[in-house]
Amino acid sequence: MFLIELTYKVPFTELEPFMAEHLAFVEKGYASGHFVASGRKVPRDGGLIFSQASGKAELEELMQSDPFVSQNLVDLRIIEFVASRVEEGFKGFLS
Repeated sequence: MFLIELTYKVPFTELEPFMAEHLAFVEKGYASGHFVASGRKVPRDGGLIFSQASGKAELEELMQSDPFVSQNLVDLRIIEFVASRVEEGFKGFLS
């Protein structure tokens, strides 16, 4: 499991022109099975994505397709973790 953190480097108004493309990227991440949850942080200074992947390198490559990343609008942080406890509906996330 991985937690992907995006933190805005620019004012939100500079992100808006890329928002539709970013949302399409996120949708593709769900369709491919890489993303399992996502949303914006509070306060709205970025977003988080919970992800499954074979490795960190795979996610680093995948994230280069996000226009927020490729346009250098956000700082990208990918944190790998091992889920040791989950709610009943999330048992598939346990290693």
